[in-house]
Amino acid sequence: MNAIAGPRNSLTDVAGLLVGHHHALDADAALGSGFATGCTVVHAPGGATAAVDVRGGGPGTRETDLLDPSNTVRQVNSILLTGGSAYGLAAADGVMRWLEEHGEGIVMDPSDASRVVPIVPAAVIFDLPVGAWDLRPTAEFGYLAASAAATEFERGSVGAGVGARAGSIKGGVGSASIVLGDGPAAGVTVAALIVANPVGSVFDPRTGLPWGVGTDGPDFFGLCPPTKQQLARANALPVKGTVLNTTIGVIATDAALDPIGCRRVAMTAHDGLARAIRPAHSPLDGDTLFALSTGAVEPPSYPVPSAFPADLLVLDAVSTAAAVCVERAIVDAIRTAVSVAGIPAYADLFPG
Repeated sequence: MNAIAGPRNSLTDVAGLLVGHHHALDADAALGSGFATGCTVVHAPGGATAAVDVRGGGPGTRETDLLDPSNTVRQVNSILLTGGSAYGLAAADGVMRWLEEHGEGIVMDPSDASRVVPIVPAAVIFDLPVGAWDLRPTAEFGYLAASAAATEFERGSVGAGVGARAGSIKGGVGSASIVLGDGPAAGVTVAALIVANPVGSVFDPRTGLPWGVGTDGPDFFGLCPPTKQQLARANALPVKGTVLNTTIGVIATDAALDPIGCRRVAMTAHDGLARAIRPAHSPLDGDTLFALSTGAVEPPSYPVPSAFPADLLVLDAVSTAAAVCVERAIVDAIRTAVSVAGIPAYADLFPG
């Protein structure tokens, strides 16, 4: 597989998608008090075909049943990723309000195009112990995140990742993309945006390198093995104290896929999550991945050297790339995160 990153190495390399954050972060949170929570919106102007795959034992979600390929609705308008546990699902109301104001959603009255019902599936992470327990994303958070959606966006301790913790270190928001350069899916872009907040470890205690470098190798990320002193300090950190966690995210492609194809991409993308987090999909996580297809790119015709039709070969290539993008996005999340609420960041433990 040609694994060259897209121009931004982010979810918005899939043309047409936008990402916006909103969070609350008190300055005292850096000292272990204050508050830190937020949400992230992936906006698909004009709609995108979607599916979801939920693997964690304790998910917090909204509108995921709607994405079953056997159900009626075929597209979503936005995806919400949010902190605040189940309370944070309230932020989806604000995303819906913003979309309604901009005329995006299913038109319910042919005589009045302003009467729409926006489709906004959502998933949450558990970040309530990071700062003030009673501060959670509200509808206003969702509205402001939707308003901020743009091609360029921050990563690390922002949005839904501002209060995230990845095992013993700071989690956050990460992203990655791949432009396929050969085979039946040549020219197709695949990308991921992940909010890393797992109970499991995100780095190898023997080397200090992120588990997620496994497919590409540390040289790809410009990483060198840490010193013995750095490794000893990292391994001495306490395990994650909270019992509720979760890694959530969005995988996207511009390849034309139907809901069943999107579901397969979401399923395979979880392989990347399992390669970058150990353990993943535990009873204490609510790991949830959405998959979107904008359908903007029709891959070139390709001679099929087997009994399989070309569209299945495209789906296979997209799914394989999706798992790699998830790995890379999790590495990106922990490398760009900064310390919040006394939770040390990877960059603090392993500078350089």
